[in-house]
Amino acid sequence: EVQLVESGGGLVQPGGSLTLSCAASGFTFSNYAMNWVRQAPGTGLLEWVSQINSDGSGEGYAESVKGRFTIFRDNAKNTLYLQMNSLKPEDTAVYYCRRVGDRAPRGQGTQVTVSS
Repeated sequence: EVQLVESGGGLVQPGGSLTLSCAASGFTFSNYAMNWVRQAPGTGLLEWVSQINSDGSGEGYAESVKGRFTIFRDNAKNTLYLQMNSLKPEDTAVYYCRRVGDRAPRGQGTQVTVSS
């Protein structure tokens, strides 16, 4: 069974940092490009945040997070990460990892709240 378990969220002040993790199991993690997506409170929409190639050789970012967030992965540990710096209130959302090609996230997500 494919499992993706997100962690690392929390409450942080504007300008702060967090690193999210996504532990993968049930499939060959190193064969898949991966995304981070997020869902802001009060919306039903998933916003694409970032993507990384299966071997970590290429990355992409939404304009809203470019220069502040860094996606990376450790295929030996079957884990995806998102380093988030200079956080803003508008980054408040539930963050999910998702395999490229999957329609919906499979995990429960991790809540990130940016507030003073």
